[in-house]
Amino acid sequence: MNIKKNDTVIVLSGKDKGVKGKVLMAMPSENKLIVEGVNVATVHQKARKQGEEGGILRKETPIRADKVALYCPKCNKGVRIGFKVEGDKKLRIGRPCGHEI
Repeated sequence: MNIKKNDTVIVLSGKDKGVKGKVLMAMPSENKLIVEGVNVATVHQKARKQGEEGGILRKETPIRADKVALYCPKCNKGVRIGFKVEGDKKLRIGRPCGHEI
């Protein structure tokens, strides 16, 4: 999986198609991501401790990684990822423009 935490991605399909968001958590073993403001579910939570509030909360749920693409600010769209080696570093680049991400 080429997408990491704090990357900006754009959703390619589903009810949130076209939405841009920041990756909050990546789960490579399950091939899933939690993206800010995408795939939001309503959760009813009961108060567990004294003084803690319960209620209806909105929570981001995981989305499959193949439904998102890395967002390139130069191209202003979702791009595929390529790699370039410079010295000891391996850099991620956007395929269409070659811009470092």
